[in-house]
Amino acid sequence: MKQLPVPVAQESSSMLPFNTWKILAESMKQKYEQPLHYLTHILLKQWDQSKASTNEINPIGNVIHPSKAEATVWVVEEFNRQFVCHHYLAKLWLSDPNYHDFVDTVFP
Repeated sequence: MKQLPVPVAQESSSMLPFNTWKILAESMKQKYEQPLHYLTHILLKQWDQSKASTNEINPIGNVIHPSKAEATVWVVEEFNRQFVCHHYLAKLWLSDPNYHDFVDTVFP
């Protein structure tokens, strides 16, 4: 994934509406035609879980501006693509029986 350039989220680009971080990730994957890193998905899932326990009524898009949310995901994505060791990922996958839910096919 290091070979894939991280798109630059632009303030003027079409904003992706979203109620959860997971929905935002799916929209970004469609818009930019790029898979997101496994650890990015895990972090977004954790953010959704923490939100659900505190405020289920208010969609995330009402709390944080969509372009800021998108830019935040790209910063996390850039870090994960550049610095995460494949040995660490393999260890995580061994402990997560559902890891395949977040793993896309090999991207050339």
